[in-house]
Amino acid sequence: QVQLVESGGGLVQPGGSLRLSCAASGRTLSMYTMGWFRRAPGKEREFVASIRWNGLATVYANSVKGRFTISRDSAKNTVLLQMDSLKVEDTAVYYCAARLASGSVYNTWGQGTQVTVSS
Repeated sequence: QVQLVESGGGLVQPGGSLRLSCAASGRTLSMYTMGWFRRAPGKEREFVASIRWNGLATVYANSVKGRFTISRDSAKNTVLLQMDSLKVEDTAVYYCAARLASGSVYNTWGQGTQVTVSS
């Protein structure tokens, strides 16, 4: 079983940047795809970005493409989400998640970290 702990959320002005981190531990991480999701107030959870742990294949939601970058640091077992040009509508609780690369369901989740974009 994989355990996930997010950090790096906070308050930032529109146009600013934040970097979220997801520390992963547990089973062989090379078997997993890691994802970031978010849930804004009053809205359903939505996919943000994903990355294969043992490769560089990345996928982004259209709403964040060109502004967010997902990456992983294998040496530190960490997945990063660099968020630039932040907008008010990016305000949400951000969750790190993991699924087996061969599967389709994210079944391991972190506790979430709040990101607030406001002037």
